[in-house]
Amino acid sequence: LRGVDREGVERGQVLCKPGSVQPHTKFEAEAYILTKDEGGRHTPFFANYRPQFYFRTTDVTGTVTLPEGTEMVMPGDNLKFEVELIAPIAMEDGLRFAIREGGRTVGAGVVSKILA
Repeated sequence: LRGVDREGVERGQVLCKPGSVQPHTKFEAEAYILTKDEGGRHTPFFANYRPQFYFRTTDVTGTVTLPEGTEMVMPGDNLKFEVELIAPIAMEDGLRFAIREGGRTVGAGVVSKILA
């Protein structure tokens, strides 16, 4: 990359044609939560769960909003939910991500719809 200092580039940044990718903070996701045997959580999680979402090479904290009528999510569940990130990330529909907690992966998902 010519004309850019090493300090001008950070982990997680996306190189693309100007205007071709938009940063977003809110999206609908479909995800699978790993079981204890798969190395995931031992216990369920509830609304307002705040894990790290790992996209490409960057991770950012997000808040999970569960669908109406869902109180908790058990390890091994597949579900749809909404996420609001604390910082905007370059993303598009179909982008895959990992859900991480305390340095270990506890789930995997895909962005199904951008909301904001």
